[in-house]
Amino acid sequence: MAAAIASGLIRQKRQAREQHAHRPTAHRRRKSPGKKQGLCNGNLVDIFSKVRIFGLKKRRLRRQEPQLKGIVTRLFCRQGFYLQMGQDGSLDGTKDDSTNSYEWTNLDEPLHKHCPGHSLFNLIPVGLRVVAIQSVKTGLYIAMNGEGHLYSSELFTAECKFKESVFENYYVIYSSMLYRQKESGRAWFLGLNKEGQVMKGNRVKKTKPAAHFLPKPIEVAMYREPSLHDVGEAVPKLVGGPPSKSTTTEPVVMNGGKPVNKPDKEET
Repeated sequence: MAAAIASGLIRQKRQAREQHAHRPTAHRRRKSPGKKQGLCNGNLVDIFSKVRIFGLKKRRLRRQEPQLKGIVTRLFCRQGFYLQMGQDGSLDGTKDDSTNSYEWTNLDEPLHKHCPGHSLFNLIPVGLRVVAIQSVKTGLYIAMNGEGHLYSSELFTAECKFKESVFENYYVIYSSMLYRQKESGRAWFLGLNKEGQVMKGNRVKKTKPAAHFLPKPIEVAMYREPSLHDVGEAVPKLVGGPPSKSTTTEPVVMNGGKPVNKPDKEET
């Protein structure tokens, strides 16, 4: 019985729809009962929803775009060397000054693509006066482990963060944000010796020329914020010295070093 009633109602609706389709269409738009002239509520809802969806799409695209303004630069050490990173991730100094005398002829391409050598670095701001130093050629980050050794890392970790400070003589010094001397609290610095070799961070003093760098910007660039990984995820490529012991989830403390964000433990 219910099925018969339902089929009858469906048949009546179909007939009414067919009769309505054969009627001549009026040029004047019918007014909806109980609604005012102009844009009806349904149209307003559709417009607002489209505007909202369009705004969300623009916001998502804006999030994907680079938001950090940094520089492509060379780092000239007061010892007379430019810091460079080899293709294998090794760090040392070079006296090659060919970039400064290079003529940029193609204005449609970035200047750093024409500069020779491996002495170009991206200085990416990742905090207040905190930078990440990334090689332009290899894409590896400079990092310092719990023993003060410098190494190159494919992933951006807390060991890749360096505090950028301007010294009294207007040179810039870069100190590890994660490690420092346990007793004195003295920071560990990035530095080159007189032979152009990298030094352990706990042996570099900020008052010595080894720690003094002069950035020589090539161009301004926009960067996406690097994704922060745990220290244990990074597979370090050491720049000489013993294998890194900072490949565990907890930073290893050796040679008097300590993580900055951890309280001192009493010695027994």
